[in-house]
Amino acid sequence: MRAFKKLSLAFPSLLLVSLIFFLGSTPLRAQVTASLTGTIHDASGAGVPQATVTVTSMETGAERTVISDSEGYYRVLSLPVGRYEMKAEKAGFKTAVQAGFDFVVGQQGVVNLSLVVGQLQQVVTVTAETPLVNITTASVSGLVGEREVKDLPLNGRSFDNLIALTTGAFAVTSLKNGGASGQLGNLFSISGRRFSENLFLFDGVEYMGPSQGHSVPGGVSGELLGVDAVREFNVVTDTYGAEYGKRAGGQISIVSMSGTNQMHGALYEFVRNSALDAKNFFDHPQGERIPPFQRNQFGAALGGPIRRDRTFVFGNYEGFRQRLGVSSVSIVPDANARMGILPCGAISPLPSGCNGTTDTTPVTVPNLNSGMLPYANLWWPVPNGPNLGGGAAEAFYNPLQSIREDFGLLRVDHIFSQKDFVGVSYLVDDGYNQSPQANPNWGQNTDIRSQVLSLQETHIFSPNVANVFTAGFSRATFFFVTPALVPIPPDLVFITGQLNGRLSIGGSTLQSGGGFTTGGSTVASDQTTFRNAFSYGDTLQLIRGRHQISAGVWFQQLQSNEHAPKEQAGVAVFSTLTTFLQGITSNFQAAPVSTTLRWRQLEGAWYVQDTIQLRRKLSMRLGLRHEFDNGWNEAGGKASNYYFTNGTFQTNPAVGSSVFAKFLAEQSDDSRRFRHQSEKPVCFQRRI
Repeated sequence: MRAFKKLSLAFPSLLLVSLIFFLGSTPLRAQVTASLTGTIHDASGAGVPQATVTVTSMETGAERTVISDSEGYYRVLSLPVGRYEMKAEKAGFKTAVQAGFDFVVGQQGVVNLSLVVGQLQQVVTVTAETPLVNITTASVSGLVGEREVKDLPLNGRSFDNLIALTTGAFAVTSLKNGGASGQLGNLFSISGRRFSENLFLFDGVEYMGPSQGHSVPGGVSGELLGVDAVREFNVVTDTYGAEYGKRAGGQISIVSMSGTNQMHGALYEFVRNSALDAKNFFDHPQGERIPPFQRNQFGAALGGPIRRDRTFVFGNYEGFRQRLGVSSVSIVPDANARMGILPCGAISPLPSGCNGTTDTTPVTVPNLNSGMLPYANLWWPVPNGPNLGGGAAEAFYNPLQSIREDFGLLRVDHIFSQKDFVGVSYLVDDGYNQSPQANPNWGQNTDIRSQVLSLQETHIFSPNVANVFTAGFSRATFFFVTPALVPIPPDLVFITGQLNGRLSIGGSTLQSGGGFTTGGSTVASDQTTFRNAFSYGDTLQLIRGRHQISAGVWFQQLQSNEHAPKEQAGVAVFSTLTTFLQGITSNFQAAPVSTTLRWRQLEGAWYVQDTIQLRRKLSMRLGLRHEFDNGWNEAGGKASNYYFTNGTFQTNPAVGSSVFAKFLAEQSDDSRRFRHQSEKPVCFQRRI
């Protein structure tokens, strides 16, 4: 406790207060539940006080009971999503029943019932499928319900593509890069924010990407699998209350399927192939068959009761398999260049006897280094396209991309009593992607494994007091390597014990103006990232007269172990094809030794929010949220940064546990200002 107090005092307090007026009642609360309000009135329209209101789940049989207040107004908090039936009763009146209405995630619904004078044993049932009145339209405007998730056609069955249906959401997936630094999932800008500012919550627990560079959840297929595992999700944009935070973009709350008293399931397979596809303009060589393509997505889902009205289970598996011939074109050395022969005019300086830069007479490169010829043959396949001049030609080919991805979900719900129920879900997504590089002798192998474990316990202390506790664990791992896919002679490796290096040749003397590259990646030849997030949150709701008070705390311990070498196997750069054949590099970089960094961060927040029912159709919401963290720290003291001393930029880094500069010597005013700014930890903020 002492350590926490010390930690909190070191953080700048950023208190954001928002006052929001709107028609209706209580605000959106916990991300995976809904709530119900309304009035019980008699035939004259006057409120009926002390009426007993019972809300029953038609899927699980769970019941909640509340009593209407002096004006006939009632509230039911923290209802799981699903289909419900409502009953209102009081002595001297006939029992009124409203059957068959659905609740969705984040919804604040209204059901008003009229009691008719009569005997309590008499029942008036309303069975019409009347749309549930929703008084918080803005909060659920981004809802994508079960019907849309299950029935809308999705190429690739990535349910997050439906985010684009939300007003203010725009798909920007086309902007993502490839390789180790590229996002693998689909990308969306919500309310003009960057895609990295969106927060995905799966059953109330963060569903994260595997690294800082891959912050968006997604598998190796580029899709977010689990259509049959998702019941619905809601995209909250920029009007959410104090219970939301951490990210400034959209808050995507995903609710998984759960078991019910009725068995339900599915068995499916979706097939896509090239059998009826037309040949692409870029599919070469012309006249040959279209490159192969085969995609299979298959799986099964099953849910039902373990113990009727008490314990329920749901499971889902989905497999993704793809084999795709990737049409590609590369610039490679032509047949003469592979033997050390170039056009006379392409050699600089011009050899004696050449008649200028337009002379195409083939000659052996002066000062040819015969040891470079084996490297020239690393470019594969041999040219099968037009000659570009200058010793370069085009090569067309269709190397095979292979993807395997497996998704699974298991959820168990148990109702202890009318006052206690708990839900536990576990998600895992594991996949492997091998994609060819520009030179199909090399590939990009990517492994991603994502896991989310969520536990939510709801306890009803009284009809006016409810508490929801959430604990979760998220883990995402990322492996990226660029190996040779064919045997490479070991004497062509730049650094013993490493993968094959990268060769890059400029094109200043090529008639095409281009250049060509082969070998491993320049970004990371062997990147590994492990990310763990332990999350804990608790929300208490209290109703006192016209006030509905919500208060909560949230903590997350983030761990990220990152091994991200750059140019580990070496990168050799040649200015021209001539200097390449002569073995003269313009630049060579290699960093064979790399370090694994173990980053740690503690984040937290607390909030309080009061919704005051001023009138039946007018309420006021006042919220306060404070977020804090202890910065981004390296567990082994390997963090480094540059700083100023006496106004001079220091090139020797300060090494320690924090990414924020520490100063031991005297500083000028400028450097003190720099220190003051750099030592402040990042505090994620959100208007509430």
